[in-house]
Amino acid sequence: QVQLVESGGGLVQAGGSLRLSCVVSGRTFTSYAMAWFRQAPGKEREFVADIRWSSGTTYYADSVKGRFTISRDNAKNMVSLQMNSLKPEDTAVYYCAAKRIWLLGRAPNEYEYWGQGTQVTVSS
Repeated sequence: QVQLVESGGGLVQAGGSLRLSCVVSGRTFTSYAMAWFRQAPGKEREFVADIRWSSGTTYYADSVKGRFTISRDNAKNMVSLQMNSLKPEDTAVYYCAAKRIWLLGRAPNEYEYWGQGTQVTVSS
């Protein structure tokens, strides 16, 4: 079956860095866009960044642009999110997700597959 497994979360001080990874398996994702979402307590799940698996084209939410970098490693079937200059407001559970590339929106309900999430906590 299809699996998306995240890792790399943890506790970091403001201004620090973390790198999240999402290993995918169970199908070919070349016609998919891979995304990272996050959800803070009491808030809705929000889009962070995505990357088209085949072309490598990326897109970022304004709140993380210039601080976060999404990338993919075809050989390892892995999507990563490098997070620099972290802020307390980045604290959330981070999820990896996948959707067909012809779906143009970035709302959570457009995504077909989800990982279980990994906690990121940024202390002030």
